[in-house]
Amino acid sequence: MKATFTRTLATALPVIAVAALAAGSAQARDPFSKEELDKQNAKLLELVEQGYNLWHGSNPDMSGNGLACGNCHPDAAASNPQTFPKYIQNMNRVVQWGEMVNWCIQNPQGGKALALESQDMTAMYAYAMNLHRGKPIQPGLASQQTKPIEVKYGKGFPSKPSGIGFDTK
Repeated sequence: MKATFTRTLATALPVIAVAALAAGSAQARDPFSKEELDKQNAKLLELVEQGYNLWHGSNPDMSGNGLACGNCHPDAAASNPQTFPKYIQNMNRVVQWGEMVNWCIQNPQGGKALALESQDMTAMYAYAMNLHRGKPIQPGLASQQTKPIEVKYGKGFPSKPSGIGFDTK
C-alpha cells in the first residue's frame, strides 16, 4: 500500500507542478500600456502636489506656531528620506522617515502628528521622495548629509502654476 502511494505521489507531483506553472504563466499580464503608465504617473503627481502643499503649510493642524516643514527644509532639503530607517540621537532609537516628520511637526512646529498610514503622510513622502529621485538609497546614514538636491524650477515637479510666488512652470 505504501509503495503504491509513493509511486502515485511521485508521478502526480511533476504533473501538478507543470500544471501550476502553466496556469501561472497563462495569467501573467503584459507590461503596462502608455495610457496606463500616464494615468499612474498623473495619480502620483496629484499626491506629490498634495505633499508639496502640506510641506508648505496647507494643514493648520500640523503647526501651532506658524512654522511649516518648508521653513527648515525648503524643497525637502535635508529631509533625506532615502537614508531612513536610521538612528536618531534625540529619539534614542532607529526610526522610519514618517516618525521623524512627526517629531518635527510636534516639536519645532508645535502641531499635531499625522497618522503614519494616512494619505497625508503618504503625500509628504511622495513629495520628498520625488525630489530625492536618483539619490542613492543609504539607510542608516546619520553621520553625514547627502548632497543637496537640485530643483531646476518652481516646485521641482510638473504642476499647474498657481501664479503665486515662484511656481510659474
